[in-house]
This record gives sequence, structure tokens and C-alpha cells, in this order.
Amino acid sequence: MTSKSSTQVVPETSAVPRHIAIIMDGNGRWATKRFMPRVAGHVKGVEAVRGVVEACARQGVEYVTFFAFSSENWRRPADEVSTLMRLFVTALEREVSKMHANGIRLKIVGDLSRFDDKLQKLIASAERKTAANTGLTVTVCANYGGRWDIMQAVNRMIADNPGAAGFGEEELAPYLALAYAPEPDLFIRTGGEERISNFLLWQLAYTELYFTDTYWPDFDADALGLAISSYQQRERRFGRTSQQVVEQMAVAKC
Repeated sequence: MTSKSSTQVVPETSAVPRHIAIIMDGNGRWATKRFMPRVAGHVKGVEAVRGVVEACARQGVEYVTFFAFSSENWRRPADEVSTLMRLFVTALEREVSKMHANGIRLKIVGDLSRFDDKLQKLIASAERKTAANTGLTVTVCANYGGRWDIMQAVNRMIADNPGAAGFGEEELAPYLALAYAPEPDLFIRTGGEERISNFLLWQLAYTELYFTDTYWPDFDADALGLAISSYQQRERRFGRTSQQVVEQMAVAKC
């Protein structure tokens, strides 16, 4: 079922964000700072993913989405890209059974056609294995870009509706890569950079943004707690005035 867009309706909010989206930045710099090869940072980064997934499950988060590999990351040195692909394969081979045992659903979104056959088969197998799980939904965005997402959604929508006079948000929404999830409540970027880097461009319209200097390998349950605490101090107005928000909260308590 596709969630309503925050530009169409005011979504329900809660103290704990339902959906957290994360750009895991700083793996290479973490390693360089320690006079280690960049790959060591990526290996450590996989461990950080595991810890954050566990923390999200404990906190009651329903969806967590990680930006693992962007459509622009192919521009990186070939040896680093190759290493990232091997890590992706290893992570799927090692982690999926554990995730399944804990009731976690895994989704991989992006233009997967560019990956080799082995990786594509592992992705398909992981999604099938965990499809019926009803706990935390973990999404990994791989070879993903926000502009790609919008364009692939537009193209599929037009192909499915030849001759249509026009379209609105409701018609496009089911074709977006994360149509199964509500829009993120909280966006986190580690590593000190303050931009969204072509990530979930459509979905982040009213998401609360949180930036931290902490490199991703050092981002743990405590760091996640700080991000959620910051989120809890925000007033989510969705275009309304503060007075309207207060009045709605008063009505909800009655």
C-alpha cells in the first residue's frame, strides 16, 4: 500500500520516527585518519550498519533506509568500487539469515541491472526469504539516485497509462522505488557534510534533517539516540502555523 505524500496530507507523527533514512558518510576518511586503507573503513562501516539496525529495532523504528551506493559512486577508483561490490556480496551472504531470524524484512532498491549476476541473484534471494517478515523493514539503496527514481517512476507510469491527459502525485507515487514505505521522518548524514546528494529527492520533502561530524564507522546506538533526541525537539508543521499544531495536539488529547 502506498503512503500518502506529505504535500497532500498531514501525516501522523510520533516521538519515535517511523522511518529513518541515512547517508553513511565518512568510511574512507575514518580509515585514512588511522593510516589504514580506505577498504578498512568500509569493512568497519558494515559493522556499524548492524549496530544501527539493532538499535532501530529496539527503539521501535519501523523502517530504516541506508544509502549504500549511489549512481554517482561508479566514478570512484575502480579498485574501491570492486571492493564495495565484494563487501555487498559478503554482507548478503552473512547477514540475511540473521535478519530473517529476527523478523526483519530486507529490500534492495535502485537500478540493479548494472550489478553482476551473482549479486543480482543474492539480492533476489534475500528479498524472497524475508518478504513475509513483519518486523523492521531495512532498505538498502544500491546504484540508486533520487533523479533516477523519479524518472523511472514517470516512465513506468506513462507506459502503463498510454493516452492519459495528465498525472498528479497520487498517480506517480506507486511507481517510486520506496512506494511501500512512509516518507522518512528523520534523515541522518554522518561525516560532516551537509547535503542530501541525490538521495530520496521526492521523499525528503518534509523530512527533518540531522547532520553530524561523526564518521559512519563510529556511529552507534548512542549516536542514533542523539539524532532521535534532536528529532523530538522539532516542531513538524507541514506548512501549518505553530498555533494550528498546538490546537491539533489539544484535540488529539481529548
